[in-house]
Amino acid sequence: MPMNRDAIPTVLRCAVTSRELPASPQQDDQPLDVERLREGFPALQERFDGAPAVFLDGPGGTQAHASVITAMTDYFVRRNSNTHGCFATSERTDAVIDAARRAGADLLGCDPDEVVFGANMTSLTMALSRSLGASALGPGDEIVVTRLDHDANVAPWLLVAEDIGARVRWIELDPRDCTLDLESARRAITPRTKIVALGYASNLSGTVNDLELLTRWAHDVGALVYVDAVQLAPHRLIDVRALDCDFLVCSAYKFFGPHVGMLYGRRALLQPELRSREGAAPRLRAYAVRPADQRWETGTQNHEGLAGATAAIDYLASLGGHGDAAPRRARLARAFQRIAAHERRLVDALLDGLADIPGARVYGITEPAGRDRRVATVSLRIGALAPSTMARALAEHNIFCWDGDFFAVEPTRALGFADDGGFLRIGAVHYNTVAEVERCVGVIAALARRESA
Repeated sequence: MPMNRDAIPTVLRCAVTSRELPASPQQDDQPLDVERLREGFPALQERFDGAPAVFLDGPGGTQAHASVITAMTDYFVRRNSNTHGCFATSERTDAVIDAARRAGADLLGCDPDEVVFGANMTSLTMALSRSLGASALGPGDEIVVTRLDHDANVAPWLLVAEDIGARVRWIELDPRDCTLDLESARRAITPRTKIVALGYASNLSGTVNDLELLTRWAHDVGALVYVDAVQLAPHRLIDVRALDCDFLVCSAYKFFGPHVGMLYGRRALLQPELRSREGAAPRLRAYAVRPADQRWETGTQNHEGLAGATAAIDYLASLGGHGDAAPRRARLARAFQRIAAHERRLVDALLDGLADIPGARVYGITEPAGRDRRVATVSLRIGALAPSTMARALAEHNIFCWDGDFFAVEPTRALGFADDGGFLRIGAVHYNTVAEVERCVGVIAALARRESA
C-alpha cells in the first residue's frame, strides 16, 4: 500500500522525503546562511499554539537536522539487524558502525579505533571510571575534579574515590566570572594525582577552560586526563591530538544528532596490547561479556543512533564549504570557524542586551575582550525573580529556556543558589538568529520592569 504522506507527522514527513532537504552546503569564504540552514531543521518549522518557537534550550539538547532523521528512518527500513551476519541487513549494519566510527574520528581528530560508542556521556563516564578505579588507582591516590563541571564528570569520580579509598581534590571556580582558579589547580594537582577530570566548556556559564595548560600540568605528574566536551562539541572544533588528553567524551544529541554517547580513548589505553610512547600506561580492565567485539562497547549498540550521528557530523561538515572535495576533517574545521563567528554575534547581542536590564546579573564572562573564551550559554538571575518564573514567562511567548541547576551541582552550590532555584539559562547554537536573541531579551526586560514597578 502506498504511504499517505498527509497522515505522517511533519517531522517524519521530512524524514521520508530524504531528497527534499539537503544538508545546506555553504559557499566558501561566506558567513553562515542561517535562514537557509534553518530550513533543514523540521522542529524549527513546527508551530506551538499556532506560532513558531524560539529554541534557546541548546545546552540541554539541540534539535535534529532532517538528514539525521532520514538516516535513522533509513536504518530501520533498509538495515535493521544485529552485527556480523552473512546476510544483507547485517552487512549493512556493520557498514553503519564503521561509518560512524570514521565520522566520530573526524569530529574529534583521532583514529577510528580510538572511538567508543555508548548510551550517553554519563553512562560512558560511569563505565570508564569503574575501569580506571580498578586499574589505575589505589588507596591514598588522588583524583582531581572541578567546581565548574556538570555532575556527570564529578559524581562518578567521587564514587570511585569512595570505593577504593582515594582522595578527592578540587579545582575551585572564581565566582566573579565563573572561570577555573588556576592557582587552585596548581595546588590540587600533586605527585599523588592519578586522574584529572575536566570540563571543556561549562554547561552553566559557557566558560571555555584552558585545557591545554591543565592537561600539561596533569601529565607533568603522570596523571591521566578525562575531558567532558559535551558542551563544547556544537560550538568549537575538538582536536584531541592538540589537547593531548587521554579520554574525551561528548554526546551527539548536543550537536544536532540523536541520543548517542561518543568517547575518544588513547589507543595505548583502550588497546594495551598496542603499546606506543605511553609504555607505562595502565592496563585498563574492561567490564564486558567475553565475546564482545569491541570490549568497551557493552551489548548491542544503538545502530539507528549511530547512523544518525554520522549524518549529524556530515551536516556539520557541509557548513564548511568545499563540497565533497576536501577531507571531512578540513570541512569541519572551516564549518566551526563559521559557527564561532555567527555565535559571537549571538553572544554579543545577548550579553549587551542583558547588560541594559536593571538588576540582571550574568554568571560568566561578560567583558567583550573575553567573550572568545565562552560559548553561547548564558546563566543569569534578576534580583528576587525566581528563575522558574522567568522560564515560564518566556515559555508563554514560545521561547524555550531552562531553569534550575542543569546538573551543574557544584557551581550552583559554589555560587550560593543551590536552595534558591538556580538560574535561568539561555543557550544559543548556530541555527539561532540575532532576532530570536533580541526577542528573548525583550521579554526578560519587560518582566523585570513589571517586577520593579
